[in-house]
Amino acid sequence: MVLAREVMRPEKPDGPPLFGKGAVLSASQIERLAAIGVRSVVVEGRPVVVEGEEPLDEQLRRLERRLSRASRDPFMERLRDALCRHLTRIMEG
Repeated sequence: MVLAREVMRPEKPDGPPLFGKGAVLSASQIERLAAIGVRSVVVEGRPVVVEGEEPLDEQLRRLERRLSRASRDPFMERLRDALCRHLTRIMEG
């Protein structure tokens, strides 16, 4: 597991980080973090699939349907393109 953000001590969030961005955590380090109260960390890679989460292709189809009435509006086309890029970036990492 490679950290995408620093891990801070829960009781001293303004203090020095426990682990820096890019650090590779072992199972024992993860256990120690949990023991001192760290409840979550941000890791590199695609987010974990959450039960009930729509796949990317379905999200893009739904977005197309929602914006289909405004398909001739240049502003709405740019908005749709930006939203599609954003969804793709966050879903694929």
